[in-house]
Amino acid sequence: MPRLTAFAPSFALLVAAALAPAGCSFKSSGIGSAGAAGDTGSGGAAAGTTGTGTAGHAGGAIGTGGQPGTPCQGLRCQQSTCKVGSCMQPACPTGSPTTLSGKVYDPAGKVPLYNVDVYIPNAALSDFTDGPSCDTCANRTSGDPVLKAVTDATGSFTLGTSSNDVPVGAGIPLVMQVGKWRREVMLDNVVACQNNMLTDPNVTRLARDQSEGHIPHIALTTGGADALECLLRKIGISDGEFTPETGSGRVNLFAGGTHNGTAMSMNSAGTNAYDPSLNSGATFTAAETWWESVDNLNMYDIILHSCEGVADTNDTNKSMNARQALQTFADAGGRVFASHWHNYWIEHGVAPWPTVANFNHQSDPKSPFTGTIDTSFPKGQALSDWLVNVGASTTAGQLVIQGAKHTVDTVNMQAQRWIYSTTPVSTQYFSFNTPVNGASACGKVVFSDLHVSSGSGGGDTSSPAKPFPTGCITTDLSPQEKALEFMLFDLSSCVLPGPS
Repeated sequence: MPRLTAFAPSFALLVAAALAPAGCSFKSSGIGSAGAAGDTGSGGAAAGTTGTGTAGHAGGAIGTGGQPGTPCQGLRCQQSTCKVGSCMQPACPTGSPTTLSGKVYDPAGKVPLYNVDVYIPNAALSDFTDGPSCDTCANRTSGDPVLKAVTDATGSFTLGTSSNDVPVGAGIPLVMQVGKWRREVMLDNVVACQNNMLTDPNVTRLARDQSEGHIPHIALTTGGADALECLLRKIGISDGEFTPETGSGRVNLFAGGTHNGTAMSMNSAGTNAYDPSLNSGATFTAAETWWESVDNLNMYDIILHSCEGVADTNDTNKSMNARQALQTFADAGGRVFASHWHNYWIEHGVAPWPTVANFNHQSDPKSPFTGTIDTSFPKGQALSDWLVNVGASTTAGQLVIQGAKHTVDTVNMQAQRWIYSTTPVSTQYFSFNTPVNGASACGKVVFSDLHVSSGSGGGDTSSPAKPFPTGCITTDLSPQEKALEFMLFDLSSCVLPGPS
């Protein structure tokens, strides 16, 4: 190895230290012969400080009085922008940094997703814990990321800049995460000094089952008017993840639409058993008994309530104890989606939930019904753009809805309107953070005043005559199902302050 004068390497170290990204660090120079990494040296001090004598290649020379520098760690040693001793990568030409780009898709690999964190970790990822938790957006990723990006309204991301580029080489990990949906893949090779474009949706999609990554623990109550269980299959969750609550699957189904064991109306009851080919045809636990206990709810991250097709104001299967349990779950950080007549949890819920919206039950609008996207806040604008990008809307700011309902006129300051109409005045989608009127936001509730999946796009049904998944006929998402997919992944994401 050629020997260098003390001045030249010390100057180079000073320049490199000034330009290096966070996490890069340097060995000090010292008197004497070149030393191995971590050796102390006489005259060397902090990283990059000038000394006298011959500089060590990755550390101070053997001697006394100097301080060892800290070497780069892990993948940071594979960045061309991180110049550290023997870990130094060749510099890229100006204007040609090492970057990584692509699109993140839903588990089916069909629909690109907005607001997904994409990052390269430099340490082990933290495990998730099932159940509600009051997490903030500031700590939503783990693994000491080298680089991070967030997908835009086209689902696209780019990692790497001229001052902080992507680590090069084989076996580079890439994580895609939104809330508790997370998948980590290993990239075969990242080539230096160019953009590495990922074009295979099977590489950049979220996990379909637990062998591929983490899926939130989801409880879904069925209903005769809305087959939300079919929507989860269409976004790509594998059938093997649908199990009774005693099983290991990430989606557990509960039989809705009954009161005291009897259907609340002719068509209110949803599917209540698995097909014999799945879970040996096990029957579902009745939703009416399951949701009575907050301990039952607290096993889950997300609860989805499919419309039961009956206004149960007079003959309710939702006791005050159950309504309190749902609010307690949401206040602790749980996520709730409610379809149409499940407005009961809000309208007749425990105070202050009834104050978030102005309920006014009116005749259903004619189908098809054109709703307006509220673009007055950033995520509303993103929804409008995203619906156009995924082919769910032909006119920016509009969504054509089948089976729209009218139980809500307007929302109040605690809630955020997403989709609405001015003629008639109605609100089809809104959300609110929980606790309502709390000092900080932990959980979130989304309400949809329409039947999202049942019958839309051609025939998905939920009834006791159709054991799951035999009632799920369609394979592609309708426009309003795509809108719900956006809302579902937004519901899963970290909660920002404010009503949205």
